[in-house]
Amino acid sequence: MTENLIGRRVDLLDKGFIELVDLMPHPASGIRGDLAIVNAARVSFLGESKGDEADKKLLFYLMRNHHSSPFEMVEFKFRLRAPVITYWQWIRHRTFHYQSANAQSGRYTPFKEDDFYVPSVWRRQSTSNKQASEGELDPEATAKLTDQLASFYKQAHALYQAALDMGVSKEMARLFLPGFSVYYTWVVKVDAWNLINFLRLRMANDAQYEIRVYAKAIYHDFFKPALPWTAEACEQYLFDQSIDLNP
Repeated sequence: MTENLIGRRVDLLDKGFIELVDLMPHPASGIRGDLAIVNAARVSFLGESKGDEADKKLLFYLMRNHHSSPFEMVEFKFRLRAPVITYWQWIRHRTFHYQSANAQSGRYTPFKEDDFYVPSVWRRQSTSNKQASEGELDPEATAKLTDQLASFYKQAHALYQAALDMGVSKEMARLFLPGFSVYYTWVVKVDAWNLINFLRLRMANDAQYEIRVYAKAIYHDFFKPALPWTAEACEQYLFDQSIDLNP
């Protein structure tokens, strides 16, 4: 039930999370998201619901023929915490750009010693894709790298804190922090159609693991429960075999 979606939070990676802040149409309106899409399509003819069978058939027609505007009538607002390596991939998507996102600022809020991403495994470089990874290092190498990373984080944060204690501005003290691994919190808003395109790309097996974790959580914990017909239509007409739909 969509009534239970707003406020739901899913913990991800080692210190990250994503939660649904708001949804349009709001559950209190009594209008299901799938029906809002159908009603938006039918407004051209000043029509509304014609029953589940006809409504679902229309929604599948819209998806099959890529009629995007009715899907843009549904919106999701998320609050999430993720490392910068995920954040930069996220805002490359048009609707997750600055007009639809507001991020934590290190100029106002100091970072804590544990605000850094520590991976559970270390992936090997792909031999066939210059920007991808495949397979994992052995446990001994993993443990060594994780210890080295933890030591690096501790030293970097100590230098950061020392700079703050000396009176250096927060915006400059950040120069001591590891740039790609620090966690940020931000709020993002997106319509259903552009979220579908985000999911199509970021749930694919060749997407970076860290953002794939967030994309799959959005799909299974929020998108699919809120828009079950739309999710079914995506799986039938839009998502290809490169996407692992398992949670």
